[in-house]
Amino acid sequence: MINVALHDAPILLALALALVMGLGAIASPIRVTRQFDILELTAAGRNEVRSVYGGFGIAMAAMFALALWRPELRGGICLTAAAALAGMAGGRLLSALIDRQIGRYPLLYLGLEAVVASLLFYAA
Repeated sequence: MINVALHDAPILLALALALVMGLGAIASPIRVTRQFDILELTAAGRNEVRSVYGGFGIAMAAMFALALWRPELRGGICLTAAAALAGMAGGRLLSALIDRQIGRYPLLYLGLEAVVASLLFYAA
């Protein structure tokens, strides 16, 4: 049985967000890409969104569940996920600097990725 404490809240938040992202991308890839002004997808495009956003999100959710279930793995899982999220936020920031603009959804996700990365670093 998993014993959940307050210090587990960042992991539970990350788990929920990753699962929602993953399941949502599997169910409706176009809904993901429309946020970034990509209005049409080929079968190959849908496959890419389902694998990168869908499969990755579900796998990350599973790893967060494992971090709660196996405390000895918690630090490594949280640090690795924090680094991945920080890298995504950094990539968005770099892109915004290069393009000298950032859209509403990329800015929203930049903030979310930075906050969750910080929380996971703390949770490690």
